[in-house]
Amino acid sequence: MSQSKYKRLASNSFLFTIGNLGSKLITFFMLPLYTWKLSQSNFGISDLVMTTVSLLLPVVSLSVFDAVLRFSLDEDSDKIQIFTNSFFITLIGTAVLLVTIPIVIFFEIGYGIFIILILIAQIYQTLFSQYAKAINKIRIFAINGILLSFATAGLNVLFLVVFKLGITGYLFSIFLATMISNVWLWNVLKINRSINFKKLDRHFSGDLLKYSIPLIPNGIAFWITNTIGRYFILFFLGTSSNGLFAVANKIPSLLNVLNTIFFQAWQLSAIEEFDSTDNSKFYSRIFSFYSKFLFVGMSGILFILKPMISILVSQEFSDSWKYVPFLLLTVVYSSFSGFLGNYYVAAKSTNRVITTTIYGSIFNILGNGLLIPLVGLNGAGISSAISFFLVWIIRQKDTKRFVRTNLDIPNLVKNHIFIFSQIAGLYLLNGLGLIMWELSCLIIVLVINQEPILELIRMLSAKKTR
Repeated sequence: MSQSKYKRLASNSFLFTIGNLGSKLITFFMLPLYTWKLSQSNFGISDLVMTTVSLLLPVVSLSVFDAVLRFSLDEDSDKIQIFTNSFFITLIGTAVLLVTIPIVIFFEIGYGIFIILILIAQIYQTLFSQYAKAINKIRIFAINGILLSFATAGLNVLFLVVFKLGITGYLFSIFLATMISNVWLWNVLKINRSINFKKLDRHFSGDLLKYSIPLIPNGIAFWITNTIGRYFILFFLGTSSNGLFAVANKIPSLLNVLNTIFFQAWQLSAIEEFDSTDNSKFYSRIFSFYSKFLFVGMSGILFILKPMISILVSQEFSDSWKYVPFLLLTVVYSSFSGFLGNYYVAAKSTNRVITTTIYGSIFNILGNGLLIPLVGLNGAGISSAISFFLVWIIRQKDTKRFVRTNLDIPNLVKNHIFIFSQIAGLYLLNGLGLIMWELSCLIIVLVINQEPILELIRMLSAKKTR
């Protein structure tokens, strides 16, 4: 069997690593600054602003950026027509947002202006980034990730440390960095040459929206499953608790590096290989490697969790480690369900993806309402993890209509046993006993997931030899 599909996936993953590693790690390493310059309450408010932006993004944009990538990967697609119609739809969404600014000002909605400004900036950031992938400008996508990361970090320092603007400076730095990135993408991708309003077509725009609009409720349902816990925390426990939870949520960003890097490369491969004769074997093998890397990554983070928190955050946020383990599980199960979600994208069956996500969102709403009052902040993480686990299992069964993905059940069971053993150790042990227990579990997880690690070492060695 040809190895070209695996090489392409590996090559794209490497480029997405460059584009995403900087943004994820800079966010992570900026934690000391954030916890030093922002109180628990302010950090909680800023997190709610960004959470609200993530909710509104697919709604205002009509998720048309997803259609840009999917339609552009079809053979003989007219990419100018695709982007022009998508850009025009995005302009309409922008106009709607601009009209709401006087309303926000009149009713004095707290930080509402920042929600609108950041939302507009991120709509175009997502559209341009997806277009870069659609026209195979993966290197530009990667460089943009680095530019956005350093611009955000630099402006964070400027507005938080030099100008001492607090939460206002933090939010404005995010908006300004995104706009800088957008201008750069416009120039290097020569966006003006990709827009030809003569190719505006009402029927073609309808086809794009027929694909993308079903992704809106899916995006909302995904948002509910992933982030609605913050609003329950705000209601039951207050903004300070939400700030503590927000800091805890930054730690899984390390694991999300693996997920985001792979996911973006996998999205392309899933579409390209969907009609191949051995797609089931290809998808199953990739999922096996993917899951093993995620378990190794989670185990490694659990091993260093307590000392990492003591170094990274101020004393005010020192208890945030307690809420990280179940948020890490959320990332793992979200990654698994997202992997299978690309089957619907590849099949252009976006109506089905919403059905599977709704089950998870309903459970998460009920779970948050029940568990947060009972067990506190960990209730949000536990509820979210279980919700994504359910979505994964449902999609595993539902996607058999497209592709059968064979799971390595013994490996999944063993990983769960030792991951939960590590989590229990964090809560029950201290000192040398904790270190020895966590190290033993990590070594075992490395051993049972050694195949992709050895394969990666082999690939790197072969590349170095050449």
